[in-house]
Amino acid sequence: MKVSILIPAFNEEKNIAKTLDGLAEFKDKFCKERQIELQVLVIDDGSSDRTAAIAAEKGAKVIKLVSNTGKGGALREGLKYAEGDIIVFLDADLQETSQEVSKLLLPILEDSADVTIAKFKPVAGKKGFGLVKALAFYGVKSLTGREITTALSGQRAFKRQVLNDIQGIPEGFGIEVGMLVDILRKGYRVQEVDVDMSHDVTGRDFSGFVHRGKQFLDILKVLVRKKGGR
Repeated sequence: MKVSILIPAFNEEKNIAKTLDGLAEFKDKFCKERQIELQVLVIDDGSSDRTAAIAAEKGAKVIKLVSNTGKGGALREGLKYAEGDIIVFLDADLQETSQEVSKLLLPILEDSADVTIAKFKPVAGKKGFGLVKALAFYGVKSLTGREITTALSGQRAFKRQVLNDIQGIPEGFGIEVGMLVDILRKGYRVQEVDVDMSHDVTGRDFSGFVHRGKQFLDILKVLVRKKGGR
């Protein structure tokens, strides 16, 4: 069994080392015990800092893109190099909590799920108004009939055949929702998994609201396209 972990990263020099350290722990314990071969791919999405250099120093295979293509573009490029029977998408800012990826793999290894999605614990303190999360939840429900509370989570594991079978990876902030709709429509088994992961959270300042506004619009566009393509 081989597992490929894809980490799209843009100017993540403050986080990438600790995220890869967490995966080293995962490899030494979980992978060794289950005789899993691990491939870690960091897709440096046009960073201007030392993200790529640090990732290489930590032993990851680095795919360096000349310019910033966005998360979807980075993942599409990474998939060209992924050799695993199971493919995992992880964010670069998980730091040591990346070792919790083992919880995403177990249901797939036990064949009780085709896709798993990380379910984070609630963050202390309200960071937004919940509009983006509500749009994702009700949008997915209206198009598939399924209630998935983690539709926005970027921490996911897939059987390789699932990614081969869906329509591809959308652009922009609608990537997670768009992929989930395609996966559920195909009838694949999706399981939400409780994890003790943590990462950077968008704040309630001006830039945070701008970010959530872009996210809302991108998700809405994806949902409209998916509805029209039924």
